[in-house]
Amino acid sequence: MYILVIILQSLWLMLPAYVANSAAVLFGGSVPIDFGKEVKGKRILGDGKTWRGLIGGTAFGMFIGLIQISISLSFNNENFFGFGAFPDFFLLLFLLPFGSLLGDILGSLIKRRIGKKRGEKCIGLDQYDFIIGTFLLLLIFRQEWFLTHYIYGQYIVGLITVIMVTPLLHKGVNIIGYKTGKKEVPW
Repeated sequence: MYILVIILQSLWLMLPAYVANSAAVLFGGSVPIDFGKEVKGKRILGDGKTWRGLIGGTAFGMFIGLIQISISLSFNNENFFGFGAFPDFFLLLFLLPFGSLLGDILGSLIKRRIGKKRGEKCIGLDQYDFIIGTFLLLLIFRQEWFLTHYIYGQYIVGLITVIMVTPLLHKGVNIIGYKTGKKEVPW
């Protein structure tokens, strides 16, 4: 039973990162982060990465995190189900969605450098870039929190869960985005 709690908590804590990556598509459009600039004849990022998507996705992820904290308050949970005590959780609520989008941006940068066009498949990178970005920011700014919730002891099960579930969630959300006309390709 305890392992099930770890699994659910690992997904619960990643929710702001997961929703930020999807919300960026909804908020996107307008001015590209790379301002249309090219390096050696190739766009730096492309039109799919915009300032509005970055800011909107980050804000929406933070909003979801605040809803999660409100839910934990109704259970009188002082640790906010793993987010930490007040006011420490604010940095975490920023790092999770921003790291997710930063990872997605870095994934696009890599794809452009290796000659992949916008929307073109890149197995592995497409599914994990946003999680890698999230984990890297957490390791830099909230290392002990990350290690405690995803590495130490039985909590490694949480990391394994995120690694296994992320491609499934990514695929499902992309199919929904494609069917609703928000994405040009279903991957």
